[in-house]
Amino acid sequence: MTSSYIPYGKQSITQADIDAVVEVLQSDWLTQGPAIARFEQTVAAYTGAAHGVAVNSATSALHMACLALGLGPGDWLWTSPNTFVASANVGLYCGAQVDFVDIDPRTYNLSVECLAAKLAQAEAEQRLPKVVVPVHFAGQSCNIATIHRLAQRYGFAILEDASHAIGATYQGEAVGCGRFSDLTVFSFHPVKIITTGEGGMVMTNRPELYEKLIRLRTHGITREAHLMTEPSHGPWYYQQLELGLNYRMTDIQAALGTSQMDRLDTFVARRRELAARYDDRLQGLPLTCPWQHPETQSSWHLYVVRLHLDSLGKSHRQVFESLRQAGIGVNLHYIPVHTQPYYQALGFQWGDFPQAEQYYREAISLPLYYGLTDAEQDRVIQVLQEVLA
Repeated sequence: MTSSYIPYGKQSITQADIDAVVEVLQSDWLTQGPAIARFEQTVAAYTGAAHGVAVNSATSALHMACLALGLGPGDWLWTSPNTFVASANVGLYCGAQVDFVDIDPRTYNLSVECLAAKLAQAEAEQRLPKVVVPVHFAGQSCNIATIHRLAQRYGFAILEDASHAIGATYQGEAVGCGRFSDLTVFSFHPVKIITTGEGGMVMTNRPELYEKLIRLRTHGITREAHLMTEPSHGPWYYQQLELGLNYRMTDIQAALGTSQMDRLDTFVARRRELAARYDDRLQGLPLTCPWQHPETQSSWHLYVVRLHLDSLGKSHRQVFESLRQAGIGVNLHYIPVHTQPYYQALGFQWGDFPQAEQYYREAISLPLYYGLTDAEQDRVIQVLQEVLA
């Protein structure tokens, strides 16, 4: 590996971010303090959602959202096989069963055509899903309006996994606004658009879900008088109303997140600029660049190309390893969830979702992050050209 290694993703931290964290460290509150509410209000104002609930990871956010929707034993959660395992695992955490819907071959998002066909079959078999989790892969929104129409017909809840997509838009509105869904989840992992180190947030416009999320985040406990089953015993009093969790975010993380939100539009603008440069400079190579639906504006968490292996004379692995050896930190998003050993033990197998599997055989994620310079991107392109020659 060369000394000038270019990773596929990387956070951008400024002195303002550091100052925001230091201010919290010097305050009276390190957790459960005012920085949490400020971060939640900032993200809610940006997206247009009524409420945000900050938690310690996007996985926690997805799990808590499923619990708030009442997902449990006997229910089904459906999601995309082209995602990180957490999108499916959260259904199992709730005791539900999990299934997948194959992907669209152009957007790599959940296919609405496959979803419609699978729903019709599931209705006949009386095993309709309670929750569908569309994943906004690489920062591009799914066709969420069509999924919403299907939800109205078949009666399932929509939980948008927008871990890749803060700063993106769909039909001119911010992803996370909740126009077509019950809940939306964002991720703030360091390789995402903004970071809190680790962290996530659930957005919703439904007050009853918001109240439940607030309780679930902290052990199922409330101090709200109107929710208690008997009058308060005193100012110390609280009640545990349900079995909740400890998924709280710290004020340290929230302060970093609020500071990062100041640059969200700047981050996304640069990512879009870098994506456009890739689109332009990769023309003529034996690969397919990402396609964007005209109703979406991606926040470009990832830039994924698909290799034309039939014309290359090299394997997928040979191309990947050659790029890594040259100091280009490519990655692969994702190994189809249903092919993981754990899920194969549940009965899934290769061949179940052919579009996701074909995508996996050809995909490579190229470096894309705010701090990537034009010169570094040009080096990525040059090495890719040499490897594919």
